Amino acid sequence: MASQLGIPLPWMLGPILLVTLAAVLGANLQAPILLRKLLLPILGVMLGSGFSPALFGQATSWLFTIAILPVYIACAFGLAFMVYRRVGRYDVVTAYFSSAPGGLNDMMMIGAEAGGIERRIALAHASRILVIVGFVSFFFAVVLDVRATGDARIYVTFADVALSDLALLAACAVIGAWIGPSLRLPAPQILGPMLLSAIVHLVDLTSAPPPTIAVNTAQLVMGTVVGCRFLGVPAREIARDIALAALASGLMLVVAFSTAVIVVRVTGAGFGQSFLTFAPGGLPEMSLLSLAMGADVAYVVTVHILRITLVIAVAPLVFKALRARV
Repeated sequence: MASQLGIPLPWMLGPILLVTLAAVLGANLQAPILLRKLLLPILGVMLGSGFSPALFGQATSWLFTIAILPVYIACAFGLAFMVYRRVGRYDVVTAYFSSAPGGLNDMMMIGAEAGGIERRIALAHASRILVIVGFVSFFFAVVLDVRATGDARIYVTFADVALSDLALLAACAVIGAWIGPSLRLPAPQILGPMLLSAIVHLVDLTSAPPPTIAVNTAQLVMGTVVGCRFLGVPAREIARDIALAALASGLMLVVAFSTAVIVVRVTGAGFGQSFLTFAPGGLPEMSLLSLAMGADVAYVVTVHILRITLVIAVAPLVFKALRARV
């Protein structure tokens, strides 16, 4: 239905909107968490297929983007904190961990341990992802006239991929999902398979991506899980959290827009790709957007991984330092 209506990124955004609406109306649903864990490795393998031997010649052009990333994180974090603290009237701990531009699960757990309200932190991040994914999708479609309807990628059937390549990609998915948690990677079910897939594509063992139907199924399940995060929450609370997230995310996007403009002027990179690189949505969701928009997946995904890693590593340390001074 979302595809027929022309909604951007229909396989993910369609379920997000429909399930969120059902949650607001009080539907009795259950999030397919186990299915999400099983399907996320497919997305990781797909992202890894965006890496190729030609990447080695482009990596140096990423240096400025990586250098400016901490400045972007600090500005986006600070503006979002002001929204949740001054407008939302959240307590300091809840406002701080609700404002982090990434690391939903980690911020929720660390924030709760520090005395924050876990439910509010979780809803703030879920709302941020909902707002960012929706806005960025429609921004690309309406302003940049890039239609993320799945046509940016060639449709790949199971018959298009050799059995040996399918076996190799499946091994990347299974082994990567197994070793990801052991390596303490953020989003291990996606990053573990992505790393292995990137390696086999970089050394040219295969150039095949996973079949499109598998990737679309992963998108559908992911969208459903995002919408299900609002289950059991009163409609008034959902409306308030989404309104706060819209304000906080709007300021984050202003910072992302400004940072993207700077990157474009310094490096000559395309604006659409640069803006997508800094938009603070969830890693799986923004990765799917990069695929649908036909962006340089390796570039976008690498910067988002660095963003989330920096947030997870630095945010708790900064909070401890700030709390010690109070």
